Amino acid sequence: MEKRASGDRDILFEVHSIICVRVRTTERYWRYVVEIKHPESFSDVEEAVEKAKNTLQNPEIVVKERIEPSVHLYYKRFARYFICVVAKHLNGKGYIITSYKTDRVKRGEVVWRR
Repeated sequence: MEKRASGDRDILFEVHSIICVRVRTTERYWRYVVEIKHPESFSDVEEAVEKAKNTLQNPEIVVKERIEPSVHLYYKRFARYFICVVAKHLNGKGYIITSYKTDRVKRGEVVWRR
């Protein structure tokens, strides 16, 4: 896994998303997402990192959340399910809120579609 320091936090990864927003997460927060919030969605942390990066860079669809328009949901199909990476966008930068497996795309404003 790539990692770089940013102040007192270690950035696990930062990628340029398909809609031109740099999205990042820290190692500590990503472990919380994968191991505590959604352990049913991922078999290990490194696999989850690769799927999340792939989803942010090569999604099938990006949807803007209806209630909170600064929140974007990136979806990419892997076998019989989608990985959804949820990111908050602020001033051209983004950070991951969560990521999980799902069988459907949530309704909202479509921002980008393959």
